[in-house]
Amino acid sequence: MDHLIALPILLPLVAGLGLLLNREGPATPRRVVSLVATALLLAVCALLLVQSADGTIRYYALGDWQPPFGIILVADRLSALMVTLTALLALGSLLYASAGNDEQGSNFHGLFQLQLMGINGAFLTGDLFNLFVFFEVLLIASYSLLMHGGGKARIHSGFHYVVLNLAGSALFLIGLGVLYGTIGTLNMADMAAKVPGLDSSRLVLAKAGAMLLLVVFGLKSAILPLYFWLPRAYAAAAAPVAALFAILTKVGIYAILRVFTLIFGAQAGALAYLAQPWVWWLSLATLALGGVGVLSSRDLRTQVAYLIIISVGTLLAGIGMNSIDANAALLYYMVHTTLVTGGLFLLVDIIAHQRGKAGARIVRGRAVNQTALLGTLFFIGALTVAGIPPFSGAVGKALVLKAATASQLVWLWPVLLISSLAAIVALSRTGSTLFWRTSGGERRRERHESGERDKEHERDKDSERGQRRVGAMRTAGLLLLLGASPLLVIFAGPLTDFTSATADQLADQEAYIRSIIEREAPSDATGDEP
Repeated sequence: MDHLIALPILLPLVAGLGLLLNREGPATPRRVVSLVATALLLAVCALLLVQSADGTIRYYALGDWQPPFGIILVADRLSALMVTLTALLALGSLLYASAGNDEQGSNFHGLFQLQLMGINGAFLTGDLFNLFVFFEVLLIASYSLLMHGGGKARIHSGFHYVVLNLAGSALFLIGLGVLYGTIGTLNMADMAAKVPGLDSSRLVLAKAGAMLLLVVFGLKSAILPLYFWLPRAYAAAAAPVAALFAILTKVGIYAILRVFTLIFGAQAGALAYLAQPWVWWLSLATLALGGVGVLSSRDLRTQVAYLIIISVGTLLAGIGMNSIDANAALLYYMVHTTLVTGGLFLLVDIIAHQRGKAGARIVRGRAVNQTALLGTLFFIGALTVAGIPPFSGAVGKALVLKAATASQLVWLWPVLLISSLAAIVALSRTGSTLFWRTSGGERRRERHESGERDKEHERDKDSERGQRRVGAMRTAGLLLLLGASPLLVIFAGPLTDFTSATADQLADQEAYIRSIIEREAPSDATGDEP
């Protein structure tokens, strides 16, 4: 149990390196190793989640170098919840990918595991510099995963993704340098203890460094006006990659929640609640433009990407409301939206292949082969992500609205409900186009329009792919993610109790500082909380 906190990083690291070193030969062994490693990761994260329920904040000091001088990993309710959510999303995505998508490019499984290592490290680290390090690990892996399968669209969107994130990394380093020079430490607990005592000559620099971090985290979370990279990148990525990417925006949201609640929260003196006004107004704008994007989308993958933008706006509105109830609500909504939007990316891939030439475009095309199954899954996913009762989206949005004060409701109520209405209208139009406005004669019209042999051959290949049915692996991945919605409703009571306790713990900065810095006796060699 002493090393439990480090396992969510070590497991995917070892598995990823092993898979990259043994990348030749049949695909089955690589799939087995990757799936077993991810299943073990989910078990470890679930155990960490159960352990965190006692309210104890534990840390692991690498090399027994105690904080604030050593590298530490911290496990509290929030970080345990996030790594468990990541592992569950990853298992669903990997089950789907192991049905054949993983063979469209090279090194998929190794890169997938390294991506998990970076994401888990970002959630568990207790140091801002190591947050930067893990950001870079997950971004490097995501660059390669985004290109998985090749193609002009992926290369083009990948170029923009890389350039913007490199700029974000440069700003991150500058912000860290300013904060380190001002405060003298990058350990988050130590920073939280020292920020209230900064003199007036250092406050301006500390504020500048904090605002640079807000820009970086805003870019990662895709808040307006920094979200324009997301729809194109997510729409171009392979389905299991896009599904895993559903957690990437949550890394940025987690960073904003952690840093601007712990370090620049209630006890930060003149820098208290530095980010909340900015986050509040920009979240509302993100919600509004996300609704416009959903309505204007002409491709189903792009539409799901804009649904993620709406969820980002909703989550950041919770942070902007700046209350314990709002934080508890956004954590419930985060679990819902991450799993459901990940599942929708997988579902869209199946629909696109079965429609043949029409693909994921929201146009009249050939009927899918498994209308009942895919139509039911799309119907459930659409109702859930739009926030229609009795599914988890409605519960999450109701909790967010309930947490708002009267002055906040004046702004949040119309923006959130109108964006939800936009999602309902757009998804209704999409569903009717995909499953009702079908044409059996489309193939004959396509042949008539062009007699070129190469185009005819390409259409024949599309037709073969279109006949592919949902196999057991893909069905398991889809049900694991989309099936989470009814479970989130059934177990809403225990889950909201946990998220409420998580929000309470997050708001108690002094308890966090005492657990990391002000301990009466040194821990054992692992640095685990006694």
